[in-house]
Amino acid sequence: MRISLNWLSELVDITMNPEALAEMLTMAGFEVEEIEDRRTWAEGVVMGKVLDRQPHPNADRLSVCQVDIGTGTPSTIVCGASNVKAGLFVPVATLGTFLPKASDGLKIKPAKLRGVASEGMICSLAELGLTKESEGIHSFEGEGLEVGSDVRPLLGLDDVILDLTSTANRADALSMVGIAREVVALTGATLKLPQAAAIAIPVTTDALTLKISEPQACPTYIGTVIEQVTIAPSPLWLQQRLQAAGTRPINNVVDVTNYILLEWGQPLHAFDRERLLAVSGRSGVRSQESGVKNPDIELSTQNSKLKTLQVGVRFAESGETLKTLDGQIRKLQEQALLITAGNEPVALAGVMGGEATEVYAGTQSLILEAALFDAAAIRRSARSQGMRSEASARYERGVNQAELEVACRRAIGLILDLTGGVVVAQTIADSRSQSSAVRSIELRLDRVNQVLGPVTVGDELGELQPQDIERTLMALGCELTAVTTDRVWAVTVPPYRYRDLEREIDLIEEIARLYGYNNFCDTLPDKTEAGYLSVEQALSRHLRQALRAIGLTEVTHYTLGKPGETRQIVLSNPLFAEYSALRTNLTAGLIDAFQYNLEQGNGALNAFEIGRIFWSEEDGLSEADSVAGILGGDATRGKWVRSGREQPLTWFEAKGLLESVFQRLGLAVEYQPDRRDERLHPGRTTSLWLGGSRLGTFGQLHPQLRQERGLPDEVYVFELDLDVLLDQLDRDDARVPIFQAFSTYPPSDRDIAFFISTQVAVADIERVITKTGGDLLESIDLFDEYRGENVPDGQRSLAFRLLYRADDRTLKDEDIDPVHQKVREALVDKFRVELRS
Repeated sequence: MRISLNWLSELVDITMNPEALAEMLTMAGFEVEEIEDRRTWAEGVVMGKVLDRQPHPNADRLSVCQVDIGTGTPSTIVCGASNVKAGLFVPVATLGTFLPKASDGLKIKPAKLRGVASEGMICSLAELGLTKESEGIHSFEGEGLEVGSDVRPLLGLDDVILDLTSTANRADALSMVGIAREVVALTGATLKLPQAAAIAIPVTTDALTLKISEPQACPTYIGTVIEQVTIAPSPLWLQQRLQAAGTRPINNVVDVTNYILLEWGQPLHAFDRERLLAVSGRSGVRSQESGVKNPDIELSTQNSKLKTLQVGVRFAESGETLKTLDGQIRKLQEQALLITAGNEPVALAGVMGGEATEVYAGTQSLILEAALFDAAAIRRSARSQGMRSEASARYERGVNQAELEVACRRAIGLILDLTGGVVVAQTIADSRSQSSAVRSIELRLDRVNQVLGPVTVGDELGELQPQDIERTLMALGCELTAVTTDRVWAVTVPPYRYRDLEREIDLIEEIARLYGYNNFCDTLPDKTEAGYLSVEQALSRHLRQALRAIGLTEVTHYTLGKPGETRQIVLSNPLFAEYSALRTNLTAGLIDAFQYNLEQGNGALNAFEIGRIFWSEEDGLSEADSVAGILGGDATRGKWVRSGREQPLTWFEAKGLLESVFQRLGLAVEYQPDRRDERLHPGRTTSLWLGGSRLGTFGQLHPQLRQERGLPDEVYVFELDLDVLLDQLDRDDARVPIFQAFSTYPPSDRDIAFFISTQVAVADIERVITKTGGDLLESIDLFDEYRGENVPDGQRSLAFRLLYRADDRTLKDEDIDPVHQKVREALVDKFRVELRS
């Protein structure tokens, strides 16, 4: 918000310079982003009177003027403006003046323009920084203009603007009165609130009735009927106040509503009453055409001033539209809160008025709206239309309920002064409770000191004392009552801080903020220790290193995605439909990323992700951590040796990469055929088992899915249960690697080949061989598989190489043959194999 120091000085006495005030507000939590010193924009610009104007002898578009600037001798100034003439009072930049807001900055020097000397410059408002463009020079009107005097007070350039931001919980800081209260709390100065004029306001329903269909969304509505108004430009002081705040002046009525918005933080809106009656009449005509009598237009034959107008507040209905003040036709959603006239929408409540009922140059009768709207209702209403205005920003944070009437009376007084209007009637609908804006919080001094710690008192450390607490909180407008001792108080929060002071910790924060954060000691713990990773963090890093070692890149996706999967948890109020449900697996996101990178020409994405998944069950909602990966495409370079042909991963190569991860982690994983995941190839999918627990799934994408997504044939995915994985990695023998020396004795190998049913998994065969081979068996290697001629139907030929070795001797045939024979017999007995060797 832009804060005018001239305006602020009328509310509180300021004795410090702008820089010190900005520093004080920033340290108190109101960051001052910019100090705009307008005094420098026209330093050296004085009031001048054009005594004579003659055409330039050498230029058709220039004039030679004699200007009195109070120095005794008129100055000759060459001017290019077409509106300059004798008798005008004009702003004159004297020699040596620097105009920072002129194009590229301009310093006034003696110059000759087409052979005529010029001793200054007659200025336009654009050159003084008050407008972007000007058609000619600016001239002053009125009495008491003194030649040679400083023009800055007349132009509103004797001011300094602080552009500050406040936190979202400080609704009171979006007003001049709110900032003035903050300065009072920080400095101890006296607050001088603007006083509303004493006006006799007849409270009657003869001219206006209210129909509040949504009292929760609109607890209070005040409608004031003002007649005999004259629309005209606002006086100069009001225009300058609004311009300093960044608001464009429009007319005296609209400017007053904007002025009160800035002064009190209370949004107001003025309707043209005749236009409201016309809108209400259209509603009545439709009602009569449908056979329904509308009592609101029974007096249509009488003078319009006697007609009773009904203004209502309700939510929009599907299909309704409204053309707002910005000229946009809005298709209203059911969340939109409306102001209606005879049930016809005329404004978006608390957001923006309607174009059909705006105040214009011919307006003679007004209805002034002053209302309280629910913050959540305005937030939903504005969001449904994609709008945000100065009014909605304040309603969304919460306006001061206790000062609604004060702001309304202040606005009425200004409108009457500036327009000559007369208050005819005022109607009020108020459903507020007496205690709605009153809150009492218990505050303990011991708790304050426990949270904030010691303070610096001179050269020593001490604690906050009761008088410090009382002085600080009373400066905020709080009332303190001792509960039992002087160390516990019941603190009554002022109405304008009702929104953000809710708990004891909020009061403690205010004490720290106003007492000064720099007055508290920054103490460190007595002893510190080096940081370390938890077991889970260390194991997760080890897992990431293993996955990166096989060429996978770690990626991260949103936990929210599209709905439509089974057992999915769907959000009831999502921001976007595309992100309205929690993910049930990581694989779907990796497939999307793989497809996206292919479409962007980035090639195959070999990646992994570690994250959380969610699902619903009969007994509630569940979540777990998971790790997933995707592999595919041709990862090699130098394809020219294959004439540019791709060489994608085979199923066994992809499985080998995953196995290398498990070997690096020291895990013995078993593989079992699996068909449960419909996204994977039914004959090329395996479930992974670790220590008797299901670890996850590995497989090739289903051909139908690959065709739908436009993916290459060989794409493989895996998804593992991270908790099962970390539990196995957390074993002592897995966390601490054990050194195993190489044997100094040579190995001896034996081959074994046989026919076996295709239904038997190699993992089962290797398990039996390992168990039977005992300590002498060092490794098993499947080196051949054959299906075809000379192989019985439903079987395949497998060949294994078994490596035997002892740590203490060289094995002989009589050591190996008995063990090898037991292996052969075990295979025949277990799987009914037909041995070929």
